[in-house]
Amino acid sequence: MAYEVPALPYAHDALEPHVDKATMEFHHDKHHQAYVDKANAALEGTDLDGKDVREVLENLSSLPADKQGPFRNNGGGHLNHSMFWESMSPDGGGEPTGELADALTATFGSFDAFKEQFEAAGVGQFGSGWAWLVLDTSSPSATGTRGAELSITSTANQDSPVLEGKTPLLGNDVWEHAYYLQYQNKRPAYLKAWWNVVDWNKVAERYSDAR
Repeated sequence: MAYEVPALPYAHDALEPHVDKATMEFHHDKHHQAYVDKANAALEGTDLDGKDVREVLENLSSLPADKQGPFRNNGGGHLNHSMFWESMSPDGGGEPTGELADALTATFGSFDAFKEQFEAAGVGQFGSGWAWLVLDTSSPSATGTRGAELSITSTANQDSPVLEGKTPLLGNDVWEHAYYLQYQNKRPAYLKAWWNVVDWNKVAERYSDAR
């Protein structure tokens, strides 16, 4: 079954004043649609046509060589954006609770320290890309067994952390199309404002599922 752009779980203007209506209209309706169209075209006629987008990215080398680059870019764009819309809510903001909150504090020292490091990853990503909170289940723990370590990373373009064997829990899009209509060249201001719409319940759900 061909990929489709998922409907927004809220109205285009629901995240204002932090993310404006015009940006959401262009970003969701136009940019995401373009990724979906090109991802579908890249898979057409291959053995992976109709497979889950994450499964295809995890098995990217199984695609014909001339299809791998286009799917990496556009399948990645589809997966990243599908997560992005769900990571935000008009009722978002505040701080996480429970196991996720405890894990962030244990890993980064405090929730504020986590936010500072995440923003730095977004500001420091040269050109287009994403800032991520990921869970790396391949990292060995202190006992030598496989652990589940939180970390912050960034990726270029539409690369997904799944290409590196990591599970994305929260990602912020720092392509200019995600913020330029409202924030112009002030990427740091966009990154700070974005915390007001993060749906920590959704992030906690991903964390629980991944563990």
